[in-house]
Amino acid sequence: MKFSIERAALLKAVSQAQSVVERRNTIPILANVLIEADGNEVSFRATDLDIEVVDKAPAQVERAGAITVSATLLHEIVRKLPDGALINLTGDSAAGRMTVEAGRSNFSLATLPREDFPVMASSEYASNFSAPAPVLRRLFDKSKFAISTEETRYYLNGVYMHVADADGGKVLRCVATDGHRLARIDADLPEGAADMPGVIVPRKTVGELRKLLDDDEMKIAVSVSETKVRFATPEITLTSKVIDGTFPDYTRVIPQGNTRKMEVDASDFAQAVDRVATVSSERSRAVKLQLDEDRLILSVNAPDSGAAEEELVVAYGDERLEIGFNAKYLLEIASQVDRENAVFLFNSSGDPTLMREGNDMSAVYVVMPMRV
Repeated sequence: MKFSIERAALLKAVSQAQSVVERRNTIPILANVLIEADGNEVSFRATDLDIEVVDKAPAQVERAGAITVSATLLHEIVRKLPDGALINLTGDSAAGRMTVEAGRSNFSLATLPREDFPVMASSEYASNFSAPAPVLRRLFDKSKFAISTEETRYYLNGVYMHVADADGGKVLRCVATDGHRLARIDADLPEGAADMPGVIVPRKTVGELRKLLDDDEMKIAVSVSETKVRFATPEITLTSKVIDGTFPDYTRVIPQGNTRKMEVDASDFAQAVDRVATVSSERSRAVKLQLDEDRLILSVNAPDSGAAEEELVVAYGDERLEIGFNAKYLLEIASQVDRENAVFLFNSSGDPTLMREGNDMSAVYVVMPMRV
């Protein structure tokens, strides 16, 4: 195998591949990237047995072939080579070596046979549709903060992507929760997605998918089956197993009868919460909200470090209310607001609170209060 490729194209392909590779591997071949050169393009394939990414890049291929080499090592080498360099890669399977040449630099890397590389079994997808990158980016970016990190409740370790009923008809919906907070984000249902099975997309897959969604003009081809999900652009294909479990009925925890309404400038609110939370103890991070007519007082009282208080002007016309929250949860939810105003709907100090952006019902957040 022999080909030459631009540094920029190689770096982009290898960095996407090496981010899938787990740092600590008991199976040596999983630390490698499979490089396949054919025609006028080269593909780079990496996997951790749950996720597989294939990245294609244009190259001048002199001799077709395939070889596997350490993903992180190749990535580090390419990263340190000068910008604009033309890189020549030559694989010699018989000797178990691959050489990387650029200008006056020359590297010889150990390889493993391509036959040992596990290729994810292809499967039939029940549903195929395409969605614009900004739509998927919004769905996953706004929901991923609520993904649970508890291994015991594995079915919450991802984003539940499914077709749901909303007021205006069917929507493509992403939901994530960890039991303390919940995010529910809706988007218009893409053509061909109506019969998509609901799947839980794992946290790591959501992180890898994010790298495909930076180009606003890009259309992403999405394929979904009961066990796998695939996202593809013309250059990159990301295939992942989905979490095998049942996502709980989240509709039960979204409060419908919260009537006490507070409207506040989202960035002012987030900054004020951040400031008063500075003195809170690391363990509880509790912030108390005291609501009176058109006035909100945020306060923290931490016996071991001190106290803080800040007053904000808000739109609120209901009776007095005192309620406590984890500062980190409030900050994460407030930072999701793209528009000026965040609308909080309270019931009582012991009930879940709902937040949305203005009157927009396509992004709804729920946060559980805590005793303060």
